[in-house]
Amino acid sequence: MSVWHGDLHKRKPSGGRKKPYRAKRKFEMGSFPTETILGETKKKIKRGRGGNIKIKVLSDKYACVSDPKSGKTEKTEILRVVKNPVNVDYDRRGVITKGAIIETPLGLARVTSRPGQNGVINAVLIGEKKT
Repeated sequence: MSVWHGDLHKRKPSGGRKKPYRAKRKFEMGSFPTETILGETKKKIKRGRGGNIKIKVLSDKYACVSDPKSGKTEKTEILRVVKNPVNVDYDRRGVITKGAIIETPLGLARVTSRPGQNGVINAVLIGEKKT
């Protein structure tokens, strides 16, 4: 089964049904979301429409964390996924998506990149490590 981004299955603005006038097309095809987890670095390269490539991070244990106060960025290890506001299930399973809160040796950080689409985990510090 695949994800389909066509609109032949939707209803008209009047509420009436749309009759499909043709079959599904390849350009309407989508894909399942990449659920990035903590672990050894694993990436998958996917060819997109127009020959573009999309790097999907399947698992990683490092993140590029920026400190907004000093303006410095450092590659640090991800200790754990603290919270993921996207989905309660992702929260429980420790899936890293944009907006997820991760714990690093520098402190808590919010993920600003889209690991399943960009191929990298970038984050911004939101709280200092308490010593």
